[in-house]
Amino acid sequence: MYIRIPATLLFLLVATLSGASAEEVGEFSNDWMGNDIVVEAFQDPQVEGVTCHISRFSRSVLDRLSKGNWFEDPSNASIACRQTGALVIGDIERDEEGEEVFSDRISLVFKSLAVRRIYDEKNQTLVYIVYSRQITDGSAKMAISTVSFWGQEVTWED
Repeated sequence: MYIRIPATLLFLLVATLSGASAEEVGEFSNDWMGNDIVVEAFQDPQVEGVTCHISRFSRSVLDRLSKGNWFEDPSNASIACRQTGALVIGDIERDEEGEEVFSDRISLVFKSLAVRRIYDEKNQTLVYIVYSRQITDGSAKMAISTVSFWGQEVTWED
């Protein structure tokens, strides 16, 4: 009984912290250790007609045991965002900080993979940046993708 309670609490904590608003569309093995490359898709919640795909590294149990640091995946990720339908833009942030549109934990508690959208009004472009966020140390690893409105009919729903 004593062992089951902590295990149950740990399961509930992990289940609560792992927000999965993206849909996995692909996964393949990267090496003989069982590490995988995972490809996920998500729609921008405020911009109808934009889909972003993220690829990221997922560590295997064998790799975690051999290298320690059991509860964390690497920060490396890439992103590609494209227009996949008619553009209908809701109430988006228009300042230079933009807003976070996606986040997923890549460690048990302290590290997240995030996507931020910034609106470049002058060039009529949405800029999407994927990066790793940590409580104490920022990461210089990031990738960028853009969706241009040039030549497109855009509906604004403010």
